[in-house]
Amino acid sequence: MKILITDDSSGWIEYHTKVLESMLPPEAEIDTAKSAKEGLDKITLNIDSPYDVILTDMQMEGDFLPLYAGEWFIRQIKTFPQYDRTKIVIISAAPNIKSIAGKYNVEYLPKPMCQLKSNYGKIFE
Repeated sequence: MKILITDDSSGWIEYHTKVLESMLPPEAEIDTAKSAKEGLDKITLNIDSPYDVILTDMQMEGDFLPLYAGEWFIRQIKTFPQYDRTKIVIISAAPNIKSIAGKYNVEYLPKPMCQLKSNYGKIFE
């Protein structure tokens, strides 16, 4: 299993990585990106072996207003047919996370809910 975590906060990247490492088999690959632009570079570089799961924050760099950077990133991912089977999960404190997830038909987990490891289970259902 290949996972990409995209968040501009090193603390959140470290937190998500530790939680996922504790849940997944040792052979799982976890990659990280510190911005939506870096996330796009990573999915492009891995086009021949796409990520199975992509976790993304919404509120990162401000270059994509009026869209959140994470919303822009989701739109980019959806342009690649190689990522049609990839599960995309928004993990964010953005107040409209549920409506954005519905708009793009992706999963979401509000950041306050990340405090409970059991909430990560839905990512791998």
